[in-house]
Amino acid sequence: MSKFLKTPTSRRSILRTGAGAGALAMIGTPTVFVRGAWAQDFRNNPGDAASVKLGFNVPQTGAYADEGADELRAFQLAVKHLNGEGDGGMLNTMKPLSLKGNGILGKKVEYVTGDTQTKSDAARASAKRMIEKDGVIMFSGGSSSGVAVAVQSLAQEMGVVFMCGLTHSNDTTRKDKKRYGFRHFFNAYMSGAALGPVLAEEYGKDRRAYHLTADYTWGWTQEESIKNATEALGWETVQAVRTPLGAGDFSQYITPVLNSGADVLILNHYGKDMINSLTQAVQFGLREKQANGKNFEIVVPLFSRLMAQGAGDAIKGILGTTNWNWSMQDDGSQAFVKSFGQEYGFPPSQAAHTCYVQTLLYANACEQAGTFYPPEVIKALEGFEFDGMGNGPTLYRAEDHQCFKDVLVVRGNENPTSQFDLLKVQQIVPRSQVEYDWKIFGGELGPYEV
Repeated sequence: MSKFLKTPTSRRSILRTGAGAGALAMIGTPTVFVRGAWAQDFRNNPGDAASVKLGFNVPQTGAYADEGADELRAFQLAVKHLNGEGDGGMLNTMKPLSLKGNGILGKKVEYVTGDTQTKSDAARASAKRMIEKDGVIMFSGGSSSGVAVAVQSLAQEMGVVFMCGLTHSNDTTRKDKKRYGFRHFFNAYMSGAALGPVLAEEYGKDRRAYHLTADYTWGWTQEESIKNATEALGWETVQAVRTPLGAGDFSQYITPVLNSGADVLILNHYGKDMINSLTQAVQFGLREKQANGKNFEIVVPLFSRLMAQGAGDAIKGILGTTNWNWSMQDDGSQAFVKSFGQEYGFPPSQAAHTCYVQTLLYANACEQAGTFYPPEVIKALEGFEFDGMGNGPTLYRAEDHQCFKDVLVVRGNENPTSQFDLLKVQQIVPRSQVEYDWKIFGGELGPYEV
């Protein structure tokens, strides 16, 4: 565990090469899809080229940059394994598996990277350049649901598959879902369904909650989901206040909480925003406060180890949910932790896990379909059931392109044994408890052919 990732030196550098100039020219020249001629004509068809190119569009700057850096590490590791290099990681555990360790459909995998800047406009522009200039056949990444929704729409418009990275807003696979977008990560509804019963058990059913919420699609739907889950238990929502993404200083938002009559603060923040808001809430003495005859509690519905590292002791004892944790003992999780640790010297985050898995799932779908033609790859992913990649048996639901798997309720570790042992798995909530009827969320996927 001694090799660490080198920071990318440019926003759009091509990190791997290997194809000849002629092949690059072929990949880099977008073609126009002609209905009914899918075997040859679709956007960025690699044709007879020896390689195929993927695009990894992550926040290298902004409030979610820590997650972006780990996502990029995972993407690079996935490419390595797809090309038959390294120990193979989850190619050794994924079931069913069509991948052969010789690239995708026999073509060596290359990639380009982009910086979303944690901004939707920048992310969309970066993804568009990847598709039009670099000729990517698929792109992935993100750490903001606003970004995911924006580039997922672009994917549909341009006919290039987008495998979402970290995006937790319900809307990604609800009203904003697209035929060309797929999400492996869980969503805010699932967090509420998993966390609600644990909150009732820990803190009782007579509670008054105050929400601080990031003011964009993810924050809105997480607030909605947690309110629905806790109010169903009997909790009262005292107030919900929206805060700008990347606010930095949250003291003006935390001060009113002290005299609000609430006895629980729910932080619908992520990344550096959560680190700052939680740290300041603890500094303001909320955790030592008594309200309504009860100990004041803080809840972080969407947790990550990277945020826990940033928040330090402030996270101890705090409950939340996570998509995956490196301490999971199943074969797939352990294979990924081993590969990632050998490559970079520390365990992967949940953001890294979902991006690694998404890359392998796309590649596997191409192998299954026997083509890069997007409509056939999409059909291979829709309804795909798999295992051996963490979280137990998982379904990529055809109707909304949302993955369904077990969800983890975690607690900030009171007695960590290392700088990475920060989240203790409190409960593995079975998939059946977080599933829902896709029809309750509406939205339309759109056509296969665009």
